[in-house]
Order: sequence, then C-alpha cells, then structure tokens
Amino acid sequence: MTLSSDPQAKTSAPIQAYAAPDKSTPLEPHQITRRAVGPHDIQIEILYSGVCHSDVHQARSEWGPSIYPLVPGHEIVGRITEVGQQVSAFKVGDLAGVGVMVDSCQHCDACEGGEEQYCENSFTPTYNGYERGSKEPTHGGYSTQIVVNDKFVVSIPDNLDLKGVAPLLCAGITTYSPLRHWKIGSGHKVAVVGLGGLGHMGIKFARALGAEVTVFTTSQSKVEDAKRLGAHQVVISSDREAMKTVRNAFDFILSTVPTSHDLAPYLKTLRRGGQLVIVGALEPVGLNGGQLVSHRRSVAGSNIGGVAETQEMLNFCAEHNIVADVEMIDMQDINTAYERMLKNDVKYRFVIDMASLKS
Repeated sequence: MTLSSDPQAKTSAPIQAYAAPDKSTPLEPHQITRRAVGPHDIQIEILYSGVCHSDVHQARSEWGPSIYPLVPGHEIVGRITEVGQQVSAFKVGDLAGVGVMVDSCQHCDACEGGEEQYCENSFTPTYNGYERGSKEPTHGGYSTQIVVNDKFVVSIPDNLDLKGVAPLLCAGITTYSPLRHWKIGSGHKVAVVGLGGLGHMGIKFARALGAEVTVFTTSQSKVEDAKRLGAHQVVISSDREAMKTVRNAFDFILSTVPTSHDLAPYLKTLRRGGQLVIVGALEPVGLNGGQLVSHRRSVAGSNIGGVAETQEMLNFCAEHNIVADVEMIDMQDINTAYERMLKNDVKYRFVIDMASLKS
C-alpha cells in the first residue's frame, strides 16, 4: 500500500463531474468525492481534459466490465491548489499534468526502472480502477478536481499552450516512447500508419527527432494536412502501385490505427532489420512469418511511457514548440464528441474546457 492511497483517509466535499451511469446511457452530470490530500498527495484544479478513444471504449464497457458510474479522462492539465506535507517538488500555483496512471506498486523491476506503465503488479489507472489499499474507485479528468500521489504528477512547461498539452499526456507519450526506445533520429526513415490523434503526434515527434517521415493513409483528403504536420511524403496505402514504390524503404513503422487492419502490406515496406511497432489496434492481422524471417524484420508493441519519460517528453515539446492539434468543446457536448470521434470527425483531438462544467 502506498501512502497516497490510505483506505482510512477522509474524503473531500462532493465535486462536479460527468459520468457514464452504465454502458448504454450517455454521460451525464454526476457528483464524486476525492480523498483528502495526504502527505504525499497533490490536489489539482483541472483546467483541461483531453478526450481519448479509450474513454469511449471504457464508458461503453468494450474492454471488459467497467466500474460504474464511470468518470473518464486521463489527459489532465491544471493548476495545483494544495500539496501534502511531504511534497517538495511541487508547490501551490504550479501547472501540473496527470496521465493514464495515478499509482503503481513502486517496488517491482519495472517500477524501480522508471517504467511504471509495465508494473508487474499492474499500475492503477486514472479511472476505471480502484485505489491501492482501498475499494474506492478511481475517477478521471471529466471533473473539476483530482488528488494524486506526487510521484505520478508531471510539471507543465510555461511556454506551451495548455489546451494543446492535455493530449500529450496520452496520445503524446504513446507515440514519443517507442520513438525514443528504438532510438529514432537523424538518418532514419520512419513511416506512420494512420493520421488521427496518435498519428499526428507521431509525425511531429519523428520530424523533430530528425527522421525522414512518411505517412500511410487511405484518404487522399489527408495528404496536405499530413505535410502541414511535418511529413516529407504521403503514400495512399490502398494504392498497390504506390505501395510498391516504398518496398524495403523504412527503418521503423509506427502503427497508430485504432482498429484491426492488415499489417502485411506495411511489413513489405520495412528494410532488413526494421521494426513495426503497434500502439493502436490491439488485434492486428496479417502477420506473416515469411515476411519477418526473410528480412529479419520484427513486430513489437509499446504502451505509454513512465513518469520520468513523460516529463522528458514535455520538456522536449517545450524545446521544439510541440503541442497537439485540438478542437475545444464544452463538457456538455461530450456525447456528441464521442460520436464524432468514432467517425474520425476531429482534427485531431477533442479537449474539454473544464470551466464549462462549473457553469
């Protein structure tokens, strides 16, 4: 049990939130309570909360049984309003962020190595989980306030637009982490599959790291936008002749498409020893052993990043002036935003102005 999750801790007064009452009912106004600020805790007034595809999946219980009422949101930025007595790295008034995790066991090999996202005892999710040491459910960023263990809070650089920072806490770190792990940089040829919330961040990061960037998309209408975001080249993946022109061309492919799709055409575009890394669809198809062994290609997966790597990413963003492309919405428009997102009708991430929840 960590100090941040004392099952005996008192709770705060009820706060405003938006929650899914069950898997088939639209999100609606709801009140929740947060635990009182403990010695190692930080309380944050939430200013902006990003909207992720996983919010929809979990609100609709599509990834296994969800805990209801469910308050989604794991792309959180705000201002610190209270700190615990043992907190030294943050102070009241600081800008801070919270991503997909709010706790972990903190003693396994992964946690001690700074990769809490791979906690061998499972990290505690920002929502749709239970606080360590108690039976209290975790609630996410579709709310006015959150209380978090200081080990899982990151500092937001002052020069970044907060609205565009929120998606960095999930979409950003999900694409940054594999690029850093496989040491992508100058001289590498990188392809990004898909141009959505994850894909548009993958383009920005790969370009800023010095790589030559190509985007695979099925939509001709996305060509110019991909180039605006930093792509050197765009290939229509449904065009067989176009795909032939990039055979054995890439050192690294980042697959960001959120739905199952055939990997075989993309594997053919990897050079000898190249990697295709999946950060989108969890059920890939088209894995062909012959395509792998013939060129020593590999297929891997990557989760979000650890807390330290997330802070590194934010500092990198501050240095290169990188934020997500966002569309702002009021909290009351969240159900419409969910439907639009499922139709890919957003460029490229919805962000909720939490001031609307107070109105």
